[in-house]
Amino acid sequence: MSSPTPFSIRPAELRDVAPIVQLIRELAEFEKLTHLMQATPEKLRPHLFGEKPVAEALVAEVPASSVAEGESPVIAFALFFTNFSTFLAQPGLYLEDLYVKPGHRRLGIGRALLMRLGKLALERGCGRFEWSVLDWNENAIGFYRTLGADVLPDWRICRVTGDALKAMAQGSAQPA
Repeated sequence: MSSPTPFSIRPAELRDVAPIVQLIRELAEFEKLTHLMQATPEKLRPHLFGEKPVAEALVAEVPASSVAEGESPVIAFALFFTNFSTFLAQPGLYLEDLYVKPGHRRLGIGRALLMRLGKLALERGCGRFEWSVLDWNENAIGFYRTLGADVLPDWRICRVTGDALKAMAQGSAQPA
């Protein structure tokens, strides 16, 4: 039996944008949300590495010698940003997405990414580390609970996008 390929975790660099977008594409396929996928390296790059970045990412990678020629050694990512809790009067860390390629799951990579983000949240004086999970993803929910996460049953995400966002901004949203 061969031992798992070692991996390392590091902050994403400019060279990682295209591999991260590929992983986002795979995540969209897994979540059956490809119809929402608009990410491209050109669209993502300024938000991670531009003049005023609004998000950060960690990547997990394996040695280049362990992947096929032409494949990226980046096998997982976690994209996150700072939010703020008015109740705590402290910043928080919000994990937007975490994805590990299927062939590298159950090797501790997701756990290592989450632990690194938890440590980062503490280092930055955050009062919370939060993320969302789809209600059908029982494997992820169970995994998150083993890390001490509470899955909050009373909260729902509200989202306004596209034409509805434009209508809201112009004051022409439909009354309830």
